[in-house]
Amino acid sequence: MSTPRLQTDPAILILGAGPAGLACAMELSRHGRPSTIVERDEQVGGLAKTLTIKEGDDVFLTDIGPHRFFSKNQYLYDFIEDLLHEEWRKVPRLTRQFVDGKYYNYPVNFQQVVKNLGLWKSARIGFDYVMARLRYGLLKKPLRTFEDYVVANFGRSLAEFSMINYSEKIWGIPCSDIHPDWAKQRISGLNLWSVLKNAIGLGGKKGPKSLVDEFYYPQFGTGRIYQEIGRHLRATGTTISTKSEPVKVRHDGKRITEVDLRTPDGIVTVKPGKVVESVPITAFLELLDPPPPTAVLDAAKQLRWRAQVYLFLTLDKERVTTDNWIYFPSKDIPFGRTSEMKNFSEDMCPKGKTSFFIEFFAFESDPLWRMEKDQVLDLVMPWFEKWGFFTRKEVRNAYLWKRPHVYPVYDTSYKTHLSTITTWLEQLENLIYVGRPGRFRYTNQDHSLEMGIIASRMILEGRKYDMDTVGSENEYFEKGPIYEKRI
Repeated sequence: MSTPRLQTDPAILILGAGPAGLACAMELSRHGRPSTIVERDEQVGGLAKTLTIKEGDDVFLTDIGPHRFFSKNQYLYDFIEDLLHEEWRKVPRLTRQFVDGKYYNYPVNFQQVVKNLGLWKSARIGFDYVMARLRYGLLKKPLRTFEDYVVANFGRSLAEFSMINYSEKIWGIPCSDIHPDWAKQRISGLNLWSVLKNAIGLGGKKGPKSLVDEFYYPQFGTGRIYQEIGRHLRATGTTISTKSEPVKVRHDGKRITEVDLRTPDGIVTVKPGKVVESVPITAFLELLDPPPPTAVLDAAKQLRWRAQVYLFLTLDKERVTTDNWIYFPSKDIPFGRTSEMKNFSEDMCPKGKTSFFIEFFAFESDPLWRMEKDQVLDLVMPWFEKWGFFTRKEVRNAYLWKRPHVYPVYDTSYKTHLSTITTWLEQLENLIYVGRPGRFRYTNQDHSLEMGIIASRMILEGRKYDMDTVGSENEYFEKGPIYEKRI
């Protein structure tokens, strides 16, 4: 596909064609407002794109990690159903942790924990929970860190068994250095008492259906959502320039005045009316001319990102597990999570074959980040062969990808540094920053879509909305309604 010629004075310039940027452009298009989108990659969708792997006549599809869809926003379900129609399907969910050779449901299934650990260890979990409730509830010990939060809500034994080790694996820092916002955002409302109530049937059966049981997923991968948005946008006059990226953003202290874009045809300078950006917020600050104040740049240097390394294996095997994805919290295991795309949709693999997507968490300074494909494959195979998942002979091919700026690190000081940055950015009245990278918030794709829609309304209505309220529901992050399709 040829790169379209960019307008030099777009009314609305969107930097990044991930879920937030595309949702913003889609809503604007529905109201007759075309925009110009600039995307560094060749394919739209950001971290929610679906990759196509061709091996002769066989085609394997994979997301970049598991991208199930759930939301409390009916508008989002309708938004996607209008794009995908019969491709938008409900999928049963099975998510487990693999610890010491045994499976544990995620979120925690207390009856299963008792069965696997035995009565003595289970009693210790109960005792630790009571002591934690006394310490943090009755004695009012403050929740200053993620460690405080999970110990207060699950007790020390269960927190260390199920959450602390995996969280430290994700972030690469001790849980005593992780901000409690991480827990409040992801597991608020979930605790050992709620788990126990469900186990003995006191949780109630009314109300919204938990997405522990099922979720929606496109037939040919989550990237189909963004392919269809892109197709619609191009058909209705929105320009999408791929393999293009901003290299300089000029401003006068109140407005962004010009943006230099590197495109396949060279550097193009545009003068946008509005700018919606989902570039990693720390990288965006480096593009600004003149630079932000020293205090803002110093704050940006204190924000850290966790990168990911992905190993994708195509297999001569019918199926490895029945799980959508599996967590591996033990720190001696080098990878953190796996996905089997066939268990999301049979159409993600050829008949009689399957695939396995393996995720590693890393800093770009880690040795893992510098490893080649064969080195990473050699790192993982002993584990999978030991567990009986698959053998080296069953591996058809291996593919390695690396992505920086995947997870914003919620350390105990991030909020102060982020506030310094956002307070200054708010002075640029024609700038709206959205998405996980743009706002330094670890949210799922439904929240990024919601941010994009809110950004479009800010433009259409000429008013501001509080973007930080998106995804801040005060209950367990993966609990919400499964809306039925419209008839």
